[in-house]
Amino acid sequence: MYMAVTHQVKVTVEPTFEPDRSDPSESRYFWRYEIEIVNLGDKPVTLIERHWRITDSEGRNEEVHGPGVVGEQPTIMPGESFRYASGCPLTTSSGVMVGEYQMIDADGDRFDVAIPAFSLDSPDVKRTLN
Repeated sequence: MYMAVTHQVKVTVEPTFEPDRSDPSESRYFWRYEIEIVNLGDKPVTLIERHWRITDSEGRNEEVHGPGVVGEQPTIMPGESFRYASGCPLTTSSGVMVGEYQMIDADGDRFDVAIPAFSLDSPDVKRTLN
């Protein structure tokens, strides 16, 4: 698991390689990742946007921007959490993802929350540091 705390919001990520959705002979690799966002503060926060930077083991970069996550812009009350799962395809057997969520609090203040960098590694291939 990977974890970061920014502005009293904790983000935990757990990636899992999905062999049934991968085909190394076709240079297709797929990971599922589960994310938990916990509001450690004393005000509700709403996740407005996401921004991902995805880098494969050959150094190719992709950026992903969009509203919310999995079609939602959840409001997370103090002491509560929001969980979701998504996935990432790559054409290499390893890579890394990192990003941030843009949030807004009950006072209308916007701020970024770090999504910790996490490694995507196929268990069948020698591990590459990314």
